[in-house]
Amino acid sequence: MSDSQKYIDDNIDAFQEQLFDLLRIPSVSTNPTRKPDVLKAAEFLIDQLKKIGLDDVTLHKTKGHPIITAQKITDDSKPTVLIYGHYDVQPPDPEELWDTPPFEPTVKNGRVYARGASDDKGQSFTHIKSVESFLKTGTDLPVNVKFILEGEEEIGSPNLIPFIEENKDLLECDMVLISDTAMFGEDQPSITYGLRGLAYMEIHVTGPNRDLHSGVYGGAVENPVNVLTEIIAQLKDKDGVIQIEGFYDDVEPMTPEMREAYKKLPHDDEPYKKDLQLEALHGEKGYSTLERASARPTLDVNGIWGGYQKAGAKTVLPGKAGAKVSMRLVPDQDPEKIAELFEKHVKSLAPDTVTVDVVPHHGGHPVVIDLNYYGLKAAAQAFEDVYEKNVLFAREGGSIPIVADFKKILGVNSILMGFGLTRDALHSPNESFSLKDFHRGIKTSARFFEILPDFKE
Repeated sequence: MSDSQKYIDDNIDAFQEQLFDLLRIPSVSTNPTRKPDVLKAAEFLIDQLKKIGLDDVTLHKTKGHPIITAQKITDDSKPTVLIYGHYDVQPPDPEELWDTPPFEPTVKNGRVYARGASDDKGQSFTHIKSVESFLKTGTDLPVNVKFILEGEEEIGSPNLIPFIEENKDLLECDMVLISDTAMFGEDQPSITYGLRGLAYMEIHVTGPNRDLHSGVYGGAVENPVNVLTEIIAQLKDKDGVIQIEGFYDDVEPMTPEMREAYKKLPHDDEPYKKDLQLEALHGEKGYSTLERASARPTLDVNGIWGGYQKAGAKTVLPGKAGAKVSMRLVPDQDPEKIAELFEKHVKSLAPDTVTVDVVPHHGGHPVVIDLNYYGLKAAAQAFEDVYEKNVLFAREGGSIPIVADFKKILGVNSILMGFGLTRDALHSPNESFSLKDFHRGIKTSARFFEILPDFKE
């Protein structure tokens, strides 16, 4: 066992307590009242990065929440790894569904429950601790490392892209290392080599200039909620096929080889349904569950509102209604093109009795990384050395838009070394992270740094 690996084992309890301190900070980036807490989380990380011995630790102010950078360059001939993570979190709502306070880390059955435990504080913190294991033992850091940690990922990273574009020299690297994904299963390490893109939209339907009495006006005035639901119902057919004209034009077709690879992944629909307490699954006809969830594009309503929604009855004909819709995209779909097609289609379905507006929000491009890339091979070996099990390679249904942006701006691939699980309940009440995988994650990160130079082409 190397000195760095022994250091991790000897200090894991202290690492956990430091993580718990970070989890106690309610750094909800979308809530303006939490801005001081987002800054507090940034300052916590600044302190951590300085304590472990990194150089040029800097908090960069933006129009929104801060971006943190730091580095340790030991030898220009070594590979340089840029470590990306985010310290902001999703809102804890609905808080009444949490079994324990969302910002008071609670350990149960080997898991820590708290908002941000897995997404992304726990996962990104593994790399800070793995770098510490080299610097605090006097062991030569096998690679050069740089950090970029942001506080706006959960609101679409509006200030990150301009920052990267303005600081390309500062962030120059051979690859990016990100831990914000899930393993394929418990004790089954996997590497995500593909991510879907995203086009996020909002539909506003406006009818009368105020809410109306449904008895007095019902039948004479169009109901915006009715119109909205009719529009939504026409976005997909009964087989789950999206009806937007041109939506599938640029979709990369699944090859027989791709589909055969999916069949080899250890997945069973029955426990999948049981975990979700569902009697049946639904999706695009002709594709398996895993294919639908990661390799095919989707369209889903994420939120809908209009009219009276509190307890009891109120006979009202609402003046406005709205919905938020996300579309997950696959190679080679372009989020801006899809947003335009969506708006055109929705407006084509709108009657002249209401006004329909479509508002685009953030988006991101899909990405797939070559399985022969030396960084992926090193990451797979690091997982196998720590978990003592062969690694699976899988594409994931979620989106990390920054992966495509790193490729576009810095010209480098990203290694998605996730330590979470789908059961971690990301963005949901009772989010959690396995402390065993927090420990193994630190060791895998350190092992990756140890062996990466040997894989360099």
